[in-house]
Parts: sequence; C-alpha cells; structure tokens
Amino acid sequence: MTRRLAEVAKRVGVSEATVSRVLNGKPGVSDTTRQSVLTALDVLGYERPTQLRGVRARLVGLVLPELQNPIFPALAEVVGGALVQLGFTPVLCTRSAGGLTEAEYVTMLLDQQVSGVVFCGGLSADEYRQLLGRGVPVVLLNAAVDYLGFPQVSTDDTAAVQQAHAHLTSLGHRRIGLLVGPEDHTPSERKVAAFRALAPAGSRQPVAHALFSFEGGQAAAAELLAAGATGLVCGSDVLALGAIRAARRAGLRVPQDVSVVGYDDSAFMNYTDPPLTTLRQPIEAMAKAAVTLLVNQMGGNAPTPKELLHEPELVVRSSTGPAPVNHGQELDS
Repeated sequence: MTRRLAEVAKRVGVSEATVSRVLNGKPGVSDTTRQSVLTALDVLGYERPTQLRGVRARLVGLVLPELQNPIFPALAEVVGGALVQLGFTPVLCTRSAGGLTEAEYVTMLLDQQVSGVVFCGGLSADEYRQLLGRGVPVVLLNAAVDYLGFPQVSTDDTAAVQQAHAHLTSLGHRRIGLLVGPEDHTPSERKVAAFRALAPAGSRQPVAHALFSFEGGQAAAAELLAAGATGLVCGSDVLALGAIRAARRAGLRVPQDVSVVGYDDSAFMNYTDPPLTTLRQPIEAMAKAAVTLLVNQMGGNAPTPKELLHEPELVVRSSTGPAPVNHGQELDS
C-alpha cells in the first residue's frame, strides 16, 4: 500500500496524503487532482478501490500495428498531444513480435475502463466488434472497416494512386507496377482497385503484395522489376526504400532506369539517396479530426458512420525521372 501511494503521488506530483484522501473518498481534493490520481492508478496497473471502480477513467487507447514505420510514431505524437490538451491520458498499445496481440490489448483497455480507442492501421475487425458491443467510442484512422459503422479518417487511396500514376505517365512510363501491403489490408485493397482502373485496355500492369518492411519491399519489387516495370508505386515509404535496394541489386539506377514513388512522406525521406518522391499524408489534419470525432462520441453524441477522406499531396523529389529509352511500351497482356 505504501509503495502504491508513493508511486501514484510521484506520477501526479502531489503528496501521499492527497493520494490517500482520493483512495478513501475523503473531501479536500479538487476534481482535477482526484481524476489525475485515478488515471495514474490505471496507467500504473493498480486496481481501483471498490467504491471508485464505477468511475470511467479518462484513458484513451491508441492502438498501432508497429513503430518501425515512421508514419505511426508521427500519428501517435499528434493524436497523443491533442488528447493530453483535452485532459485525457493516451495509452499506447503497439503490436510487436512476442508481445501482446491487438485482441489482448483490447481486453486490457476494457479492463482499464478506457473512455475511447483510436485504431491506426488495424488489420482485424473482431476487436472492433468487441468494443462496439461494450459501447466504447472508437475511431478508425487509416484502418477502414466499412460495415461496422465506426467514424473513420483516412487518406484518399484512390487519389493517391491516381496522382502517382499520372506523375509516372507524364514522365513517359508505360510499364508501371504497384507494390502494396498484405491482400487483406483495406488501404492496400483500395490502392489495387484504383490501380486496376487506370490500366489501359488490354494491358497488364503488375501488382505485388508484401509485408510492410524494408525486406518485404525489396523482395516484392524484385518481382515487379523482373516483369519489366520501369515505374513503381509503393504503399509506404519503407516499401519504396526496399524497392530502391532491389533495383540496385538488379544493376539498375534510380531514377535513370527505374522510378520509385513512396507513400507517407515520413521522416527523413528528403535525405535518402536519392531523395524520395512520395505521397504526403496530411498527418496533423487527420489525427486532429480523429480526436475530434472520438471526443464528440465520448461527450454523448451519436457516432457518425462516415469516412472523412483527406487528399494526399504528391511531393516530387529525385527518385522519379523520365522513362528509359526503348522501354515505352505497355506490358504485354
């Protein structure tokens, strides 16, 4: 008990006596301090006293698929900052090899009586259904699951592919390949659909799927290059960097022989070799929109089962250039 008082007091910045008054339901503590103590109990993993368990924590789960892709820490920073300004405490939940699964994180968040959850890039709808059944407010951020009726904030994948394809076509590329994530990943599915719609009649523009990793991008890009692609549209900057490695391993130069377009405009893409042409996601606008939708639900407003699509911006750098000579024909059907 003494250790718990000390840890909570240190985290909140109050005396142990103040923490004791909160835990025992005594007067003389402001509502703000009382809530901060309860939140600290939840974050530190301590069980609330029985008489306080009915008080919903001001915790908000932020579930991410990984942190290796720089886009997810960027999203977490903006979402977390916006939540803190509104008096909520973000709880970061990240899947990792050997760590908790998304389902286990959801169970933990429910046990902590979270006020809401933001899912970034989630792959499974099962956990969403569990939260829906418990009435927990949820917003999906680039993790669209259309049929569940949750508010969604996404980058317009169709517009992104159209911009990248038009850019490569304007440079004379006709052999264009698409490199995206797993087949059951909704944003990747949308990119594939948009890409197929752009294929000239009778032509075959190849698509490759990969895990969202440098190595995955390298392996999948090798397939596209073997198929004769001179322009690659990638579903993330990490995949694009893997594609550049694959081109160099094949003895090809970027952009003289192969042009590569990424997706995200994550940190340091202006400093790669060559600097990466990419589709910039409007991270700040999307993250703040997601927080607004979540807070509205937590305030008692009915969720809006709509998807807010944000337009990406094509940022042209040095990884794209004119199509190589004698490679102007479409891939054979």
